[in-house]
Amino acid sequence: MSQTLAAGLENTLISPSSGAQLAPTLTPGAATTQRRNTVLPRVEWQGQQPNVVPLQRERFEEVRPLGQGGMGEVVLIRDHDIEREVALKRLPPGADLDRVLRFVEEIRTVGMLDHPNIAPVHDVGVDEQGRYYFLMKHLKGETLESIIARLRKSELDALVRYPFQVRVQIFLGVLHAVAYAHGKGFIHRDIKPANIMVGPFGEVTVLDWGLARRVGASAARAIAAGEPTDLHSARPLQTELGSVVGTPLYMSPEQARGEHDTMDARSDVYSLSVLFHELLSLTHYLEGIQSVPDIMKGVQTRTLDMASMHLNSAQGPVPAELMWFVKKGMSKDPAERFVSVDDMVTQLHAALEGRIHVQCQRTMLKKTLHKGLRIADRNPMALTMAGLVGAGLVIASAVNLGMTFFGALLH
Repeated sequence: MSQTLAAGLENTLISPSSGAQLAPTLTPGAATTQRRNTVLPRVEWQGQQPNVVPLQRERFEEVRPLGQGGMGEVVLIRDHDIEREVALKRLPPGADLDRVLRFVEEIRTVGMLDHPNIAPVHDVGVDEQGRYYFLMKHLKGETLESIIARLRKSELDALVRYPFQVRVQIFLGVLHAVAYAHGKGFIHRDIKPANIMVGPFGEVTVLDWGLARRVGASAARAIAAGEPTDLHSARPLQTELGSVVGTPLYMSPEQARGEHDTMDARSDVYSLSVLFHELLSLTHYLEGIQSVPDIMKGVQTRTLDMASMHLNSAQGPVPAELMWFVKKGMSKDPAERFVSVDDMVTQLHAALEGRIHVQCQRTMLKKTLHKGLRIADRNPMALTMAGLVGAGLVIASAVNLGMTFFGALLH
C-alpha cells in the first residue's frame, strides 16, 4: 500500500518562467504497482512440531472514518501484521502543493517531538490513489471539546469525573506537551479543545501539529479557504504573507493580525489560557459573537470578564487563584503574559500547593489558610498546644461569663 513519502516530492514541478512550484506528481504506475503486504508468517502446529507458513495479504484494512478536516481525513486501520488498530491520516485526492508541503512538515515536526503527551508517527507512505499518509497510535477517549460540551450541559457523569482538580491535571498535561515542543523550537499555533484528546485512564494527548512552525522561521504560505461555518474548527487561511493562520476563537491578538514572523511562544500561552478559561468556566470569552470578522475584532479588543467564570451554578464557583492565572495568560500585550509555558507550569503548581498570589479577598483568605496548614504540618506539636490554649481560653471565657451572669442574678 505504500512507498516512501519522498517519492512524490521528487517529481514536484517547477515552472521555468516563474520558479513557482506546481502540484506534485508521482512516478507513473509506481504507487499502484507496490502494495504494503504482511511479512509475518502464520504458525501452524502439527502435534508438537511448529510449522511456519508464509502468509502474504494486504497489511492494512480500512475499518471506518474517524474524522475529517481541512488538512485531510483520519481513518481507523486494522494492521494485520501486528494485529492492532492504528489511525491513518491522509491527504485528500488531488491536494495542492500548499497542503502537501504542510502535511510533510507536520509529519517531520511530530517525528521530532518524542513526548508522552504527543502521539508519535509510526510510518509514512503513499497509497494506491496517490494520497500521502502517515500512521500513528489510535487514541481512545474523548476530546476536550466533547468534555466541555458535556460539562456545559451539567451531565452528572461529567461533573463527577471532571471536577476542577482533574481539569487542572488535564491542562497540566497539555502544558507539558506544548512546553516540550517550545523547547524544541516549535510553536503549535492551533491549540483548541478539539485538538486535545483525553483517554480512558486520564492520559492527555495534544493533536494536529499541521500548523506548527519553528519560532523565527519565515511565514509559509497557507491554505486558501472560504468563510467557515463551524467557528470552533474554522481556519480562515490565505496564501500571502501576513495571512491569518489558525482557529479564530483561540488565536492570540498577534496571530489574528498575521504577525507570524515575530510570533513566539507567548502566542501559544494566550491560546492555552483561552482553552483553560473555557475548560474552567464552560463559557468562551467571545461567547455570542457569530462572524469571523467580529471574532477577529473581539480577539484584539475584548478582555476577560472575571464575572463570566461564575455562570455555571451546577459546578460551583471557579477557584479564585485559577481565575487570576487565566487573566494573566490572556493579556492582550504579550509582555504581560507568562514568559513561557514552563512559567505557566511553575505558577500553576504553586497555586495548587497553596502558594497563592494575593489578588483579591478570596485569594488572601485562601493563602492565609494554606499558610496555616503548612505551619501545622511542619509543627504538629505547636498546633496541639495552640489548640489546647485556645480551648482553655474558650472555657475560661465561658466560666467567667457564667459567673458574671449568676452574680447579676444574685444582685
